[in-house]
Amino acid sequence: MSLPKTSIHGEWSSRLAFILAATGSAVGLGNIWKFPYMTGEYGGGAFVIVYLLCIALIGLPIMMAEVMLGKRGRSSPINTMQALAQETGRSQIWQLLGWSGVIAGFLILSFYSVIAGWALAYVPRLASGMFTVVSDLPTANAVADFVDTQFNALVGDPLRLLAWHTAFIIVTITMVAGGVQGGLERAVRWMMPALFILLLVLVGYAMSTPKFMDGVHFMFNIDFDKLLYSKGEFRYDGILAAMGQAFFSLSLGMGSIMVYGAYLPKQASIAQTTTAVVVADTLVAILAGLIIFPIVFSNGLQPDAGVGLVFKTLPIAFGQMPFGSFFGTVFFVLLALAAWSSAISLIEPAVAWLVETGKFTRLSATIGCGLAAWLVGLATVFSFNIWSDIKPLSQFASFEDKTLFDLIDYLTTNIMLPLGGLFIAIFVAWIMKRQIVSDEFKSSPNRLGFQVWYFLLRYLTPLGIGLVFLNTIGVFS
Repeated sequence: MSLPKTSIHGEWSSRLAFILAATGSAVGLGNIWKFPYMTGEYGGGAFVIVYLLCIALIGLPIMMAEVMLGKRGRSSPINTMQALAQETGRSQIWQLLGWSGVIAGFLILSFYSVIAGWALAYVPRLASGMFTVVSDLPTANAVADFVDTQFNALVGDPLRLLAWHTAFIIVTITMVAGGVQGGLERAVRWMMPALFILLLVLVGYAMSTPKFMDGVHFMFNIDFDKLLYSKGEFRYDGILAAMGQAFFSLSLGMGSIMVYGAYLPKQASIAQTTTAVVVADTLVAILAGLIIFPIVFSNGLQPDAGVGLVFKTLPIAFGQMPFGSFFGTVFFVLLALAAWSSAISLIEPAVAWLVETGKFTRLSATIGCGLAAWLVGLATVFSFNIWSDIKPLSQFASFEDKTLFDLIDYLTTNIMLPLGGLFIAIFVAWIMKRQIVSDEFKSSPNRLGFQVWYFLLRYLTPLGIGLVFLNTIGVFS
């Protein structure tokens, strides 16, 4: 079958529009919410270095491959993999790779919406000056206790979480229903530069805190014992978590990057645009850590505070800095907007496929997918309150403390996304013809840059993912 030259859904207006959109997909809660608390849980610098290595040796090669697949197929991940399998004369079972990405993105959106709802909930709190009272409290511990109490009150109230979860999904549906240029592109054109500027402002504030260098030391002092040992026992889960975070942060293996690649202008360079996205994404994650950890140590908090880390640290900063209510309000608005730029990329693969079936308009497909994600998201909403004691796999030692939210997060981030990346690498480097791949990259197969990328994708990337997965299933135990 002949492959389409353009997507029926439209195209990005320029290479910059793709960079902004793909950066918007990658930059979001994964960088500002999840990266700092994961770094805190796994001991700091060693986790950061493994994460950066995973980005460079696994994340970047796979992201290039995923963009290339989308650019070649020009349709949803499901139909792209179906068409490319047919083009290469391979089994239609490869279509399952597209399905896996769409399902992973859908599941991530279901809990992503709930966490993003926390950011929305903090907007009126900061705007009202609620956290400026912390400057009147007598000790740093009293300040931390006040902020912690406010966060616990939010997540412990299922009705409030449900309301913010609903609001986030409604706005996501509105954005996606507008199409590629009218909705997706317009949404990210200004919010990402604004988020970068505000992050730099907050780094400046963090540098003024008394424990700034403690935060820097925690992030960049490499102690592999903290990563590889827990209670005296050797473990690999920190490495798996770093690799999973690299996939989560870059939106790999969830169909988002593939479908965005389908909208990439034909003349755009895959290597240059993808590298720009990865650099921007990684920079945001590092900046988030440089903001949060100095605040953590300066206020007597623990870096392993878990999923609420951002919401327990930044309000302290905003409560004490000049014009803190203003900056805090703007920050959480932009955090929510960054989350929306990621959310629209999570729902887009499923919407694109439904439209391509010919049975749905873009509006009906978007509403249907949004409603389904909202329903599945109820599991996450209730995991923090009325269902917090429900641990479905408590009979297994590795999952005994995991709620429904924890299980969905673990399944997608640590299993589905890396597996999706593994099979993307295998398909591009072992199944597709090398000449076709180089043609899409507009590069000679003999150029050094292409050869390095192809070697990584063909050998090192699958090997790295495979070794971690073999350990995960107990082969090395």
